[in-house]
Amino acid sequence: MAKLIYLDNSATSYPKPEEVYTFMDGFFRDKGVSPGRSGFDAALEAEEVVNGTRKMLTKLFNGGADHNRLTFSYNATDSLNLIINGLVEKGCHVVTTMLEHNSVLRPLYVLEQKGEIEVTYVPFDFDGYVNPQDIKNAIKENTKFVIVTHCSNVLGTIQPLTEIGKICREKGVLFVVDGSQGAGSVDLDMQESEIDVYCFTGHKCLMGPTGIGGSYVREGIHINHTRAGGTGVRSAYKGHLEEYPYRLEYGTLNLLGVAGLYAGVKWITSEGIMNIHKREMDLWDKLVNEVSKIKGVTTYCANSRKNHNPVLSFNIAGFEAGDVGTMLDVDYNIAVRTGLQCAPLVHEQIGTFDMHGTVRMSIGAFTTEEEIDAAIEAITEISRIRN
Repeated sequence: MAKLIYLDNSATSYPKPEEVYTFMDGFFRDKGVSPGRSGFDAALEAEEVVNGTRKMLTKLFNGGADHNRLTFSYNATDSLNLIINGLVEKGCHVVTTMLEHNSVLRPLYVLEQKGEIEVTYVPFDFDGYVNPQDIKNAIKENTKFVIVTHCSNVLGTIQPLTEIGKICREKGVLFVVDGSQGAGSVDLDMQESEIDVYCFTGHKCLMGPTGIGGSYVREGIHINHTRAGGTGVRSAYKGHLEEYPYRLEYGTLNLLGVAGLYAGVKWITSEGIMNIHKREMDLWDKLVNEVSKIKGVTTYCANSRKNHNPVLSFNIAGFEAGDVGTMLDVDYNIAVRTGLQCAPLVHEQIGTFDMHGTVRMSIGAFTTEEEIDAAIEAITEISRIRN
């Protein structure tokens, strides 16, 4: 069987660096115990990896002085639910964008349908970017927070976080960022961008496994409890603990997930995030330039590599996106994502909602030029069938 050409890295990065597989295997065999619950050596060593991962991610995001405010969860969706539900107040207003993933849209929609909050959805421009001025114009007296994706999972456009953050600070509203597609893909400075809460997942550009994510909450930001449970410390206390990291962690951590994240962050740091990004974007340039020449192909918001991640959404005239995905899989052994990609409002705005979405190709750290050449050839051959 031909080797799989994997172009679905926006869903999850694959493969992982060999160092991640090796570290996870050895760590779980030797120290796969409950961290922070007991005083024996293996438990203490496991806790060192947990704390070490907190410190690395806090430094990577430039979150602040207290690494304990970096908390772990199952994934970005889990953290976003904790943050959104922990921030809202009845009658408050929230500003978000048409670029958002359902991990943001659905929690807001549920609260909106219950009549608890009001939400404004800011559109993006022709190139796929939100205008910070539109965010500013949407803020009202009762706006509690603005929540924006770091990078669109459909279009690959990296949003102007620093400009939005400065507006939020001037207006006295909180700024929350969904970093699912941004964490580990490009440099981030929470303090410079005046981000109050940054949520992330581990299994994409941070090169960790599935089932691990988290958030960094800036000092002075109050997140109400929406869950309660075991913390492993101060067991006699009846309520859930107020201090970080326990405030946003519930039950035993996914230790193996943290270990994989530890190894993944070490790898991207040693390689250099922007070095990886440049290699990926060089391949993206080639893909976009060649695909754009193919008769019958329409690309979306792929006009410049500036402020862009290596993601390309496209359609081929005469075909459903899902059918193109099936042909790429069955006939060419190329893995892509098709459909609405869990971001329906993006497709409403670019006019692909009723067409059942787009074909999305997303390049990763281990994508090769030969694989991009094969993808271009496959798209060309499929398009020739009906164009």
